Amino acid sequence: MRNARRSLAGTLTAGALALTLAGCGESVDPIERLGRQTSQEVQGADPSASARPGPSASPSSGTPAADDAYKKWGLTRPLEFAPRPATRPHLPQAGPGKVPVVDRIPVPAGEKIVFLTFDDGAEKDPEFLKMAADLKLPISMFLTDSVASSDYGHFQKLRDTGAGSVVNNHTLTHPNLRTLSYAAQKKEICGQQDRLQQRFGRRPQLFRPPYGNYNDDTLRAASECGVSALVLWKVSMQINNFQYAEGDALKPGDIVLAHFRGPSELKGTTETQMTTRMLRHIQEQGFRIGRLEDYL
Repeated sequence: MRNARRSLAGTLTAGALALTLAGCGESVDPIERLGRQTSQEVQGADPSASARPGPSASPSSGTPAADDAYKKWGLTRPLEFAPRPATRPHLPQAGPGKVPVVDRIPVPAGEKIVFLTFDDGAEKDPEFLKMAADLKLPISMFLTDSVASSDYGHFQKLRDTGAGSVVNNHTLTHPNLRTLSYAAQKKEICGQQDRLQQRFGRRPQLFRPPYGNYNDDTLRAASECGVSALVLWKVSMQINNFQYAEGDALKPGDIVLAHFRGPSELKGTTETQMTTRMLRHIQEQGFRIGRLEDYL
């Protein structure tokens, strides 16, 4: 598995839309002192609608333990979460037999909402499970079988934290789909649909192509495999900071890309430290966190 992770880490450097990891030359940050803290074990629960962020309550509020969680994970104040929308926004129009491509969610005017997505599945840090459970993070997981399947149970626990996290499709082996035939693309997408349905009990509705690379064959193959939307992103989380596709700040409806990666890929930074920095940036820009699957 270690070789598979190294292989994926090397592969992820290719492609114009791949995540480029920045250097880590900042001064000592309070997150660095978090270490590997011990917290209560994650309790599994059905990700029912009542457990998700709702109109009447923030998922990080309601109990003293939840109110204090933000301090434990290096934040200066509780996170804010967006409620489920009364109606889902209209997706972009897709051609016949194709899925629509979504890179930003059309949220209501004046609503500063972003969405958290994590890709691949190479890192399986139990501390991240505790963090996600404590903070009630609604995470859209886009899993690649070749790296995630060594411990799908880890991602099942993440799904079952009660925040409404969802498992989605990121192909079997993480290829550049534009280099493959229609039949080969369909095998990659449908094959992972089958694996995830068998393991998690549901066929994913959302799909993300590796590196953000796709063509018309991808859109047709995804439709044939039962996908409802191809999801890209506008912002990617590096080790310390955001990388923006447009401008130099978050915009309402931005889909944020992060990765399940550990210190070997993040130059010594842990997955929880990277995530704390990401959440801080979201808070500093005055945004709330929404659940992607409530909008698509």
